[in-house]
Amino acid sequence: MFGASEYGVDIEISTEAVDRLVAVTPGDVDPAPELSFARNVFIPLTTACRYTCTYCTYYDSPGNASLLSPAEVREICERGADAGCTEALFTFGDDPDDRYTEIHEQLSAWGHDSIHSYLREVCGIALECGLLPHSNPGDQTREQMARVADVNASMGVMLETTAEVAAHGGPRSKAPGQRLATIATAGELGVPFTTGVLVGIGETLRDRAESLLAIRELHERYGHVQEVIVQPVVENERWGGGSPDLATMRRVTAMARAALPENVSVQSPPNLAPVEQLLDCGVDDFGGVSPVTGDHINPEYAWPALSELEEIAERAGVPLAERLPVHERYVSGAWLPERIEAAIEADNRAGRRYRALL
Repeated sequence: MFGASEYGVDIEISTEAVDRLVAVTPGDVDPAPELSFARNVFIPLTTACRYTCTYCTYYDSPGNASLLSPAEVREICERGADAGCTEALFTFGDDPDDRYTEIHEQLSAWGHDSIHSYLREVCGIALECGLLPHSNPGDQTREQMARVADVNASMGVMLETTAEVAAHGGPRSKAPGQRLATIATAGELGVPFTTGVLVGIGETLRDRAESLLAIRELHERYGHVQEVIVQPVVENERWGGGSPDLATMRRVTAMARAALPENVSVQSPPNLAPVEQLLDCGVDDFGGVSPVTGDHINPEYAWPALSELEEIAERAGVPLAERLPVHERYVSGAWLPERIEAAIEADNRAGRRYRALL
């Protein structure tokens, strides 16, 4: 199903399970008893990407793509640490291919044979600055993920949808099966993982149900999915296809809450979604919010101030807690690599912020 078997992943979802999830409405789920967020710095390592999705403003064409230097990464991390951030969110387009000659030449000049080799170096810079890396490198092979897993507190990739949609179309199209294989690889390697669905790119209600059930099946297999983002596509300079309406977002958010185990968070990004109107649909997390950097994937949509999140939680009558980029059950559950455990323990011994968050 979904072409996943082509990439070595077998996923079977029954028609009855899809029917049950499609029937879920906001009235079938309960509001979360609390809300959480992570304080991060957003580090767009490179804007080179093998894909050319029609809704994405993140990627740049060959000759125009950027690549942050180690010095630039360190400066961003230091600003984040000074602002009390705990997470260094590394993003870049899926494994840049041979079209990006200048990017590859620069990586080679810095002593790297791939973007993943470079990612390992900059994750080390983040750790030196007192931040926990959370990397979103897109589709990854087992070898690529294993190369950086031990320097990341958690990782992620958006599934987006299991459907074949025109927004992914063309000769450089994303393959749902490959995305599912990346999520499965994280489970095999024991990496706490964030994924999600992108709503409004041409998928149907049943496609959304199938996507959520596919995520659930992989989590049941490995136990590694810490949160699932329900994100609307938004208008931008490359996407004029509109955004899903409030009723759609409420329905899909409720479906996510119903589909997933209780300990898997349902995240709604507060700069993209009408979060206050979604809280009764089971949202319990706002994801990473930065007091230092913008959302480089959606630059036209600014983060809300942390005080705004506090006000939303207060109006909802629930507490708002700051969390690490890796959720608490993975910190205490022997999931983390030694280097990440050591970073948290060192910060605890110094009496700084990680202890206060756990």
